[in-house]
Amino acid sequence: MLNKFENEVKKIAAYCRVSTDNLDQANSLESQQRYFNEYIKRNPLWELYEIYVDEGISGTSTKKRASFNRMIEDAKAKKFDLIITKEISRFARNTFDSIGYTRELKSYGIGVIFMNDNINTLDPDAELRLTIMSSIAQEESRKTSDRVKWGQRRMMEQGVVFGRDMLGYDVRDGKLYINQEGAETVRLIFHKFLNEGKGTVVIAKELRDAGIKTSTYMKDWSYTVILRILKNEKYCGDLIQQKTYTPDYLSHNKKYNKGEVEYVTIRNHHEPIISREMFDATQRELQRRKNLHGAKNGFANRYALSGKIICAECGSTFIHRKKTSSNGNQNERWVCIQNQKYGKERTNKNNEKVGCSNVSINEKDIRSILQHIISDIMKDRDKILESILQIVSEVLKSDKEKDNITYFEKELEKIENKKQKLLDMCLSGDIETSDYRKACERLKAEYEIISEKLQKEKAHSSMLADKEKIISEISDYVNSIIIGEEWSDTFYRNIVDKIVVNKKSELDIHLKFIPDKWSAKILCGKAEIDSYNEKFSNQGTSEPISVSVPFSSGKGIVNLGLKYLSDAPNSPSGPPY
Repeated sequence: MLNKFENEVKKIAAYCRVSTDNLDQANSLESQQRYFNEYIKRNPLWELYEIYVDEGISGTSTKKRASFNRMIEDAKAKKFDLIITKEISRFARNTFDSIGYTRELKSYGIGVIFMNDNINTLDPDAELRLTIMSSIAQEESRKTSDRVKWGQRRMMEQGVVFGRDMLGYDVRDGKLYINQEGAETVRLIFHKFLNEGKGTVVIAKELRDAGIKTSTYMKDWSYTVILRILKNEKYCGDLIQQKTYTPDYLSHNKKYNKGEVEYVTIRNHHEPIISREMFDATQRELQRRKNLHGAKNGFANRYALSGKIICAECGSTFIHRKKTSSNGNQNERWVCIQNQKYGKERTNKNNEKVGCSNVSINEKDIRSILQHIISDIMKDRDKILESILQIVSEVLKSDKEKDNITYFEKELEKIENKKQKLLDMCLSGDIETSDYRKACERLKAEYEIISEKLQKEKAHSSMLADKEKIISEISDYVNSIIIGEEWSDTFYRNIVDKIVVNKKSELDIHLKFIPDKWSAKILCGKAEIDSYNEKFSNQGTSEPISVSVPFSSGKGIVNLGLKYLSDAPNSPSGPPY
C-alpha cells in the first residue's frame, strides 16, 4: 500500500540508464527526461521529485550505478512515493537484482512502474510477471554478451587493437602509432636495464629525479611500472590480446587470463620501438635475475654487485644489508641470504639442513679489492683494447659474397605469386575452396618465417653499416676509463661477472671479457698475509692472482697494503702497492 491517500499529491522519481558509447542512446537521454517530465505533468496528483540517470553503465549489475544506488537510499528515507522507469532491462538485467530491489522498495511502501512492460510492483501478481520478464532480459543480456565477445575476438584476429594509449604508442582507430617522446623513454628504460645492468627500482628513481614524464594513465614511476614496460611485447612489434577476460557477464569482473581463454597473438603487427633481439635479451635477463634473487626481489638490482656475489658454501646469493649504529655511523655488509633468513647452518625439526655459516663481507672491503684489481688491469689498456676490438671485428665480419636481404625478398615475392596462382585456380574451379585455404595457411606460415629472417638480416646489415662507428665508440669508451678513488656503480656493474665467497673471507673474483681469475683474502694480520700468499706461491699456471687489501674491522681500519705474489702465474708487473 502506498504511504499516502489516493487523493493526495505523490512525489514521483524517474530512473533511466543510457550507454554513452551508443550514439543513439546518448542522444535519447534528453528525450527520455523530457518524456518523463511530460508524462508526470499529465497526472494532476503526481509531482516530479527527481530523474535519476546513470550514463555508460552496464545494466547487468547495480554495483557501479551511482544514481541507482542513491535512488534506493532516497527511497529508504521516503523522499518520494513512486518510481517510474521505461522497462525492466533499463532497471536491471539481473533477475536477482530486479526481485531483490523491488521487494526492498515495496517494504518502504514504494512501488515501481515498468511502463513498457505494463507492470506495477504493487499489484498482486506483479512479482510473478516481473520474474518472467527479468529472466527474459537476463537471457538477452547473456546472448548480447556472447555476440560482443565473438565480434571482439574476430576483430582481434584481424589485428584491431583494443585498449588505450600507452607509453610510446598512441591508439587511433584500432591501430598503434609511435609517440616519439614516449618511445625515447622506452628505449632509455631498456638501455638502462639491459646495457647498464640497473634494476627496476633504480631506473624508476632515476626517471623521477630526471623529471621524465610518464604516460597519460601512469601515476608515477615505480618498479612495477618499469617491470611491465620491460615485459610488454608490443615494444618489439608483437601484439598479444585477450590477456584478461570476463568469465561472468553479470558481474563484469575481469580476470587475468592464465590459459582459460586462448590468446590472440600476431607477430610483427606494428612498427617496433626496440629490436626483437634486445627484447628477447631483456626477457632472459629478467629470468636470470629472478632465478638469482627469487620472485620477490629478482628485478631490483639496486646495487652494483646485486646478484653477483655467490656463496661457495650453499650456492645462494649474497644480499646487501645496511645498519646504522648508535653513534650514527652506517655499516654496509653483504650477507648470504640463507644466513639472513635462517641463521647459521643447522638441522631443523624436519631433519632438513637450513641456514649458512659463511661469513659476511664488508662493502668497503669488496670495493677496495675491485678498485685495486681494475687499477692494475688498466695499466695494460692498449692490449685490452686491441683484444676487444679484434673480437668485435670478428663478430661484425660481413660475408660480402652473399646478399641475404635480396634473397629473402625474392622468396617473399615467390610466395605472393603462389598465393595469387592459388586464388586464380580457386576462382576458376580447378581446386576446392578447402584445399585453397589449407594451401594459404601453409604459405602464410612460410611467409612469417622468412619475414622474420628478413628483419633480422636487415638489423644485422644496419649494424654492419655502423661497424666503424661501433669500433670507434668502444675505443673511446675504453680510453676514457680513468680509475680513481671514486666508485662508479655503472662501471663495476658492467665489468664484474661474479664474486665467489669462501669461508675465512676468501674471495674469487671473475670479470667479464677477461679470462683471468683473481683470488683475494680479507686479512687482519701480516702473518695471515704471508701464510695465504705462500699457499699459492708454487701452484701451476692456471692458478689465480692473489691479492690482499686493507681490512675494515668494527674497531677501525687496519691498513695492510696490497701485495701480489711474485711467483704467481699471470702476475701483473710493477711494484706492489
